[in-house]
Amino acid sequence: MSEDLHWFGLRWSEAPVLQSERRPFYLQAWKKLRDLGLLYPCSCSRRDVLSAAGAPHAEDEEPLYPGTCRPLRLTIPEAADPAGVNWRFRAPEEEALQFLDQCAGPQRSVAGVDFGDFVVWRKDDVPAYQLAVVVDDAVQGITEVVRGADLLRSTFRQLLLYRALQWSPPEFCHVRLVTDSSGKRLAKRDQALSLRSLRAQGVTPDEIRARYDGA
Repeated sequence: MSEDLHWFGLRWSEAPVLQSERRPFYLQAWKKLRDLGLLYPCSCSRRDVLSAAGAPHAEDEEPLYPGTCRPLRLTIPEAADPAGVNWRFRAPEEEALQFLDQCAGPQRSVAGVDFGDFVVWRKDDVPAYQLAVVVDDAVQGITEVVRGADLLRSTFRQLLLYRALQWSPPEFCHVRLVTDSSGKRLAKRDQALSLRSLRAQGVTPDEIRARYDGA
C-alpha cells in the first residue's frame, strides 16, 4: 500500500501509525466511557439489527439500532475488559447535533432518529472504527480531517465520543466520491481498479489524475 501511494506521488513527514500498537489508548477510552455509564454490552449481530430494522437504509450505512440490549437507565457495567461481546455507545435520544463541514457546509443530525446506539468495541476484542479514529486523531493532535462523503454520517457519532471523552474535535471536510459513468461510487466489490492494478497495466499517475479530475 505505501509503495503504491509513493508511486502515485503522495508523501508524509512521519512514520505511519499502526493501530495494532495502540491498544492501550483504545482501552483507556473504553474504560472512561464505561465508567460514565455510556456503554453497554450487546449480543445482537449485524444480521439481527438488519432484520429488526423497519426502514430501508443506505448500503454502507448502519441501520438504526432497535435498542434490544439497551438498559432502561445509565448503568456502569462491571466488566473489567471489553473482550467477548459487542459494546454499544448510548446515543442521547432526540438530541440535535450540528457541525460545519469545511467542504459540504452546515450539517445536522438527530440522535435516535437519524442514527442510533453504535458499536465502539467488537466482540472479537478490537475497537470499532468510530472509537479508533477518535482516539487516534485526539492522541495525535489532529486538527483537520479530510475524507469521503460516505463517512459524513459517522461524524455525528464521533462528535458524541469527543464530547464524552472531553476532547476537542477536529474540523472535518468530506469530499464527494469518485464515481463511474452511471454515478455509482467506485468500490472493490464492483471490481473497481486499485492503484496497484492500474500501475500494473502501465497507467501513469498523471493519467489517473486526468481521468478522475472533477469526477
